[in-house]
Amino acid sequence: MSWRPTFGTNGVRGIANEELTPEIALKLCLSLGTLCSGDIAIGRDTRVSGEMLKSAAISGLLTTGNKVIDLGITPSPAIQYYVKNNADAGVIVTASHNPKEYNGLKFVDGVGMEFSRDGEKEVEKVYDKGEFKRVKWDRTGELIIADAIPDYKKGIMKLIDVEKVRDKRFRVVVDPGNGAACGVMSSLLRELGCEVIEINAEPDGAFPGRPPEPTADVLGELMAMVKKSGADFGVAHDGDADRAVFVDERGKFVSEDVLLAMFTKSALEKKKGVIVTPVSSSSCVADVVERCSGEIAWTPVGSIHVARKMLELGAVFGGEGNGGLIFPEHQYCRDGGVAAAKMLEILCAGKTLSQLADEIPKYYHIKEKLRGEDKDGVMQKVKGIARGKVDTTDGVKLWYDDGWVLVRASGTEPIIRIFAESKSQKRAKELLQEGIELVKRASG
Repeated sequence: MSWRPTFGTNGVRGIANEELTPEIALKLCLSLGTLCSGDIAIGRDTRVSGEMLKSAAISGLLTTGNKVIDLGITPSPAIQYYVKNNADAGVIVTASHNPKEYNGLKFVDGVGMEFSRDGEKEVEKVYDKGEFKRVKWDRTGELIIADAIPDYKKGIMKLIDVEKVRDKRFRVVVDPGNGAACGVMSSLLRELGCEVIEINAEPDGAFPGRPPEPTADVLGELMAMVKKSGADFGVAHDGDADRAVFVDERGKFVSEDVLLAMFTKSALEKKKGVIVTPVSSSSCVADVVERCSGEIAWTPVGSIHVARKMLELGAVFGGEGNGGLIFPEHQYCRDGGVAAAKMLEILCAGKTLSQLADEIPKYYHIKEKLRGEDKDGVMQKVKGIARGKVDTTDGVKLWYDDGWVLVRASGTEPIIRIFAESKSQKRAKELLQEGIELVKRASG
């Protein structure tokens, strides 16, 4: 049985050339080109399979008569910014933080946002039906090459007080992880007056420096370099640079949930309003929103859910507890470049990153993942056996007076993720174990 692509929380993803093949990429973009007419931008991250899949995708778009703008290896948010200002739709060839053997296709609409679920369903219908628009030989599309980076960086510079940041002469260690951020983020920070030290800065789809997902356990080199160099902070990106995580001046990893709360606080201090975040985010975010007299709106996990709810509510800020931060004054998508620039502006007030992190309410937030080939079937059983105060916004979240546990199927991998949180580390571990046992019971 051949692999059938399905859209998860971040587009279509699969193991390159085993699941996600050039034939499937071609067919997906024939489907997109059948539905869309106009200028379609395409770009990719550094994965070894990227050029192969991008070429197939371009063929599908040209076959259906669309003009294609090839942006090459480019951060996902830069592609989305380009689409918002210059194109009718976009395609991003990336598997973001997934392991190097994976790749994916993500479709972007004319406002630079990832396709809605309804939009994805329309693509799936055309894909399954297999009836594609094919123009005559003399009407096939035009392919041009363009650079999305200059305008992307200019857009970021408009968001912050550039002169104030430049006066501080920050020292920053940048770890693009051999991904799409290579060159782009270091040049942006240098234009903002920073002294930049780079590691893992050569584009390489085999990711020799570290895995594409910038978690604390793979950032030892960045932590050591920050301490050794006396830098103000370190920043690391995932494979397509839509996420950013930080290391403070002591070389300590800043929890992504603490980071989300810090940026939430900064946004609400400038403008009161709504903050949007998924149900997997830490209660420290809700605490900060309450302290700053804001409002919070919860969504299912996935940046597209957060972004579209932000647009609907006119939110002042939003994001996920994984380094995916959304700044609506720039665009409605996760943006690692804006996060790095905004961090510089926040630090201009005089406090160090560790001091800012220490101001955030302390919770113990722990995660686990279990392999689950029939993840959707298992989750249905989890819903049936869960008891207590249950929230099914996304998966199953059990609330307690002293914490919570969330069990949900991954949107990109055959795994079930379990999140648990409490102000007590012991209690957080107990809740995590409760979630694990719930999954095991449902799997039996």
